[in-house]
Amino acid sequence: MKKLFLYMLTTAVVGISLIMAVSCNDGETYADQKNKEKKAISRFLSENGFGGPIKVISESQFYAQDSTTNVAKNEFVLFNEDGIYMQIVSKGEGQTMIEMAKETRDSTVSKVLLCRFIEYDIENADTTNSNIYAQSIVDKMLCKYIHYSRKYNATFTEGMMYRQLASNSGSAPVPEGWLKPLDFIRLSRDPGKVAKVRIIVPHSSGTMTASQYVLPYYYEVSYQLGK
Repeated sequence: MKKLFLYMLTTAVVGISLIMAVSCNDGETYADQKNKEKKAISRFLSENGFGGPIKVISESQFYAQDSTTNVAKNEFVLFNEDGIYMQIVSKGEGQTMIEMAKETRDSTVSKVLLCRFIEYDIENADTTNSNIYAQSIVDKMLCKYIHYSRKYNATFTEGMMYRQLASNSGSAPVPEGWLKPLDFIRLSRDPGKVAKVRIIVPHSSGTMTASQYVLPYYYEVSYQLGK
């Protein structure tokens, strides 16, 4: 009986080991997924349906150009720290949130921002979300700028992104990629003077879905001050 038990135990262990080995061989590692993401972004830079081949410029060139990108040349600046690519289509008018904090001398500035956007899954070549064609729907975010740490903290409060990202608790955090442009754009309530950007966001600065599946996304986003 003891020998039979040991035989059955050994067989079970070997079986489990084989299943685990097959599962590991069939699945992609995180390194594999990141490499796949890198290749997808590279393809998008050279060939896409949103303006054609992208000319990548360095941060030093971007700052030398007064923090602007040449839209006619389809320039995007690459931020090395987080791998985000950004094109400023329109800087907008008004003040940046940094300027608002300096002017009011507040440690934290809170603003409601209204956004219209397109979300495009780069790897799967698919538009996954947008409110561009729904004039009655605008995405709202409550954005806080913390002056002493120069950090942004924002959540969607309503709209298409809120519906997509809201958790059971109702929280819908704004991805870091959407906050990146706020250092460089000016905010106004005038609908004719809104800021607009195009951004390529790697999974590490993206939504929960992007992070979970290691997917890069392309966005076109406009920003307007709300009330």
